[in-house]
Amino acid sequence: MSDDYLLKKRILLVDDEQELLDMVLSILTDYGFHHIKTAKNVNEALAAAEKSRPEMAILDIMLPDGNGFDLMEQLKRQGDYPVLFLTACGEDEDKFRGFGLGADDYIVKPFLPKELLFRVMAILRRSYKEESPVVRLKHSQIDFSRAEVVKGNERIPLTAKEHDLLSVLYRNAGRIVTIDALCEAAWGDNPFGYENSLMAHIRRIREKIELNPSKPVSLVTIRGLGYKLMVED
Repeated sequence: MSDDYLLKKRILLVDDEQELLDMVLSILTDYGFHHIKTAKNVNEALAAAEKSRPEMAILDIMLPDGNGFDLMEQLKRQGDYPVLFLTACGEDEDKFRGFGLGADDYIVKPFLPKELLFRVMAILRRSYKEESPVVRLKHSQIDFSRAEVVKGNERIPLTAKEHDLLSVLYRNAGRIVTIDALCEAAWGDNPFGYENSLMAHIRRIREKIELNPSKPVSLVTIRGLGYKLMVED
């Protein structure tokens, strides 16, 4: 199974050492990651996360205006995505605190580039599923390979935007996907102003996948936050 879909993930990289920041950025971009935002302190990180909606964060612990533990807790309020600590703090107490707060992994500096890549890829594989060729919903199936919805004996084609939206919803199946994240998935890095278009696309998707689009059970609205795709086991 190809990992190409993981290389499209948006990563937030936070460290106050410019040399280290540049090195990690180079390691990740050379491997194929190209959606990486960097920050050198807590305030920059929070602003970058608000704008870019990361799907993974790599955090230092010692930052000039705070620490990575508190930063992770604040980031988790914006979105539930995996966090890797990359730090010189190698004490067991720091590791236990990081894992206790919900960190996915912990690497102590200095580190080997391959170790970083292996850890990052392992976290992303655990956290995000590649689109299954066919995904079962309550009253229909999504065939991603054919860009179709199968409902009863009917095959209903998906538009490119509908496919993009369903892809990000499926990768986060059972979890809330924010309106901003969906707009960015469909319309790129400047998604503002597309909320009405998103609602129109959601309505058309529901007409294709739901038995009763007015009472959706597969693509549900989480009022004030976004949407959630409910898949069948």
